[in-house]
Amino acid sequence: MTDQTFQIIAIVLYLAGMVAIGYFAFRQTNDLDDYMLAGRGLKPGTAALSAGASDMSGWLLLGLPGAIYVSGLVEAWIAIGLTIGAWLNWKFVAPRLRSYTFVSKNSITIPSFFENRLKDTSRVLRVASGVIILVFFTFYVSSGMVAGGVFFENSFGSTFLTGMLIVAGVTLLYTLFGGFLGATLTDVAQGILMFVALVAVPLFALNATGGVTATLDSIREVNPDLLSITAGGSVLGVISAAAWGLGYVGQPHIIVRFMAMRTPQDATAGRRIGIGWMVITALGAIATALIGIAYFQQHPEVTLGNPETVFLLLSQTLFHPFIAGLVLAAVLAAIMSTISSQLIVSSSALVEDLYKIVGKKDASPKQLVMLGRLGVLVVAVVAGLIALNRDSTILELVGFAWAGFGAAFGPVVLLSLYWKKLTTWGALASMVTGAVVVFIWGNSPLGDIMYEIVPGFIASLIVAVVVSYATYKPNAEIDAEFDTAAEQAHPKYKASTEKTSA
Repeated sequence: MTDQTFQIIAIVLYLAGMVAIGYFAFRQTNDLDDYMLAGRGLKPGTAALSAGASDMSGWLLLGLPGAIYVSGLVEAWIAIGLTIGAWLNWKFVAPRLRSYTFVSKNSITIPSFFENRLKDTSRVLRVASGVIILVFFTFYVSSGMVAGGVFFENSFGSTFLTGMLIVAGVTLLYTLFGGFLGATLTDVAQGILMFVALVAVPLFALNATGGVTATLDSIREVNPDLLSITAGGSVLGVISAAAWGLGYVGQPHIIVRFMAMRTPQDATAGRRIGIGWMVITALGAIATALIGIAYFQQHPEVTLGNPETVFLLLSQTLFHPFIAGLVLAAVLAAIMSTISSQLIVSSSALVEDLYKIVGKKDASPKQLVMLGRLGVLVVAVVAGLIALNRDSTILELVGFAWAGFGAAFGPVVLLSLYWKKLTTWGALASMVTGAVVVFIWGNSPLGDIMYEIVPGFIASLIVAVVVSYATYKPNAEIDAEFDTAAEQAHPKYKASTEKTSA
C-alpha cells in the first residue's frame, strides 16, 4: 500500500464517522428548538469542546503555526488575546446569556433575543441582525469551502472542485439532518482529534530534534529573535493582535453554545474545560512552529514550501502514513467544524428571524424543521457558488468578518446582559456603527496601523450608550426580566441588590 492510500483510508474513516454522528443526531431531533439549540440540553464539556472547535477552524493548525514559523513568538499575541477573550466570554457572557435568553420568551437565536430583550415591536432590530448574520456567514462558509478545496488539492493532488465538493457534501449531510446537535457532537469529536494531534506532533518532533536544549540552540542559529515575544513588534501591533479577543462576545456561532447549555451554572465547568482545551491546543500549535524551525534547520534536505504547512509536513515526516492521515483529518476537522456551526446559525437567521416574521404563522414543528434544513441547503449552495470563484476579495471580506461581528454585536450583547437602559434604537445604531467603522477602517491605510475591531468596538459602544440615553423610557417588564435573568445566572445577585436597596 502506498503512503497516500493509508492517508486516504484515514480520511474516509473520519468522514464516515462524522456522517454516523449526524445520523444519530437526526434521530434525536423532533422540533425547531431541537434543531436550532439541541433542546437546551448541552453538558458543559460538550458545549466547551463544541465552542472551541467551531471557533478555531484551520487557523489553529495552519495559520498560527505558519505565522510563528515566519515571524517568531511575537505572533503569539493573537493566541494570548483570544484566550483572555474566551475566558472573559465564558465568565461574564455565558451564564447571563443562558438565563436571559430563556427568561425572555425562550429566545433561540441572537436576533430574537435582541427583539425580546428590548421589547421591539417594529421587528427592525431582528431583521437587521438576521441579515447581518446571513450575509457575513455566507462568506464565512464560502471561505471554509475554499479551504477544504485547497486542502485536498495540496494533500492529495485532487482538483480544487473535487475537494470542495467532498468537504461541502459531508459537512452539509450531517448538518442538514443532524441540525445543531449534529454540528455540536461532530464538533466534540473534531475538538478531541485536534487536541490529540496538537499534543502528539510537537512531542514527537521535539524528540526528533534532540530535546529542549538542542531545539532552542537550533532556533537561535536561525534567528534568536524568533524566541522573543516582543522582537519585531510595535506597541500598536501587539494591541491589535491581542484585540482579537474582543471579538468573542459578538460571534453568533460561539455564543449560541452558551444558550444551549442545560443551566447557567454549567458555564463554570464549561469555562474550565473550554479554556483548558484552548490553552493546550494553542501551546501545541506554537510549539509545533518553533520545533519545526529547529527540525528544518537540522534537516536541510527536507523542504518546507509553504510555512502554513509546517504542522502537516512534520506529521507526514514523523508518523506512519495512516497516523499522518489522521493528523490530516484533524486539519479537515478544524475546517468542517466551523462550516457546520456557521450553517446552523445562518439557517436559524433565515427561518427563525426572517421567515417567521413574514411567512406562515402557524407552521407545525415538522414544517419548521424542514424549513431549517432548507435554510442550511440554501446557504451552502450560495456559499459554494461564491467559493467556485476563489476571488481574493471574498477572502478579504472574511478576514474582517470576525471584527465585523465583534464590533456590530459585541457591545449590544454586553449591554443587553448588564445594562437595563439599552434601547432598541441604541442597539440598532450600535450595530450599524460597528459594521460601518470596521468596513471603512479595514479597507483604508488605517487598517495597517490598528486592527479594525478596536475602533469599531469603541465607536459601537459609545453610540449604543449615547442613543440609548436619548431614547430611554422606563419599562417595568424589561426591569423585571433583567433582575430575574441576573438572579438565575448569579444567585447571589438577588441578595446583593436587596442589601443595596436596604
